[in-house]
Order: sequence, then structure tokens, then C-alpha cells
Amino acid sequence: MPTTSTPRRRTTGGQGKARLDRESIVAAGIELAANAPSSSLSVRELGSHLGADPTAIYRHFRNKEQLMEALLDALTLRATQSVTAPVDEWRDRLRQLAVATLDLFAKHPAIGVEATVLTTHGPGELGAVELMLDAFTRAGLGDDDLVRHYALFAAHVLSSAAGIARARGERRERGAVDDEFAPSPWFEGPILADPRRYPLIASINSRLVDLEDRELFLLGVEAVIQSAERVAEASREARNSPDSEA
Repeated sequence: MPTTSTPRRRTTGGQGKARLDRESIVAAGIELAANAPSSSLSVRELGSHLGADPTAIYRHFRNKEQLMEALLDALTLRATQSVTAPVDEWRDRLRQLAVATLDLFAKHPAIGVEATVLTTHGPGELGAVELMLDAFTRAGLGDDDLVRHYALFAAHVLSSAAGIARARGERRERGAVDDEFAPSPWFEGPILADPRRYPLIASINSRLVDLEDRELFLLGVEAVIQSAERVAEASREARNSPDSEA
């Protein structure tokens, strides 16, 4: 499992130059993303962090996209491995996966923002997909209902966590460093709208400003879980009804 500690860099005999491998590059990339003052990660910065020529990274990754896929998959693996609830506690397993994903993306915004555009096909991503499918199966879903709830849950977690990560990264760029795990406003200030033309917006403007991104993220998680419960219960009732036995 990757760690956030400073990666060990093996050196060649007598020359003191770093000898890189995929594991050390990924570990360094995660470390750099946790402390970078922006929401982007450059190969040049990563090479400097490793004490190596940036071009050496491309001996292990075809291009930057493949590098970012490896970094994203490593974070996803950490999120999956943080799930500790028993397998039968399917609701808690989904909650733990969602919260761990959000926290890791918020701490490493330069990596988290990639979740909406990259598919890794790596062990982290595949493990997360298997966990979600297993959870919804244990909830009592199958066939199309299983697939839809998995897709809905994954889309909400990844897109919302990536959006929150982007906002955290933008605040870093402005020098407004804050606690990555603390809630932050969903809206940056009130909506500037003429109340004569947009009376409904004006009537709830203060409430919109009070919304927090983490709270909304968790509400979305609960909404999918509750939907799974309702659909599974309806399916059980349909199977047990007299009409289904006829």
C-alpha cells in the first residue's frame, strides 16, 4: 500500500543519482499533491521533488495521463482499504468508502480533480467497484437495479468529491489554506439576482449561502442508500405477493 512518507530513492553506485521505479514515483506524486500550493501537478515539479530529471519519469509512464491514472488509482486503493465495516453492514461500507474518497481527494486536489475524466482499470478502481456492487447486492438489489444504483453512487461520489477537491485546490492557489476536512460553502457568496425578476432565488438566497459542500455530499450518499432500501423492499414485496405465486 502506498504511503505518504517520503519515498526512498535508490541510487546507482558512486554517482548519487536517483534510480526511479513506478512505486517511488507514485509515492512521491501523492506526497507532492498533498503539499502543492495549486490544484495541478506537473512532471517538472515531480522530477524536482524526486531529485531526478523529469524525463526519467517517462521511462516508467508513457505520458502524463498514465501517470495521473496511477496516482488516482493509488488514492482509490487507499479509500477502499480504509473500509473496515463488516461485509454485512453494507450501508456503513458505502458510507466509509464515500467519506474516505472525499477526504483523500480534498487532501490531494491535483489528483482528485482527475476522477471525472480518467478511468484507471487498476486494482484500486476495480476493488472499489467490487465493493460497491457487493454492498448493493447485499442490500437486495439485482440486475438493472443493481447496476443503476452502483452507477448512481459512483457518479455522485466521484463527481462531487472531485468538485470539492477542485474548490480546495483553488483556495490553495489563492493562499487561503484551510483544513481539507472542514466543510466549506457550496456557494461562494450570494447569487446576484434581481428579486423582481427572480423572486424565488431572492427568497432563499441566505439559505443557499449557508449550504456546505460536505453536508450536501453526505446527503447524496444517504439518498442513494435510501433508494436502494426502497427498491429492494419493493422487489421483496413483489416476489412475496400472491399474484407473483399465481
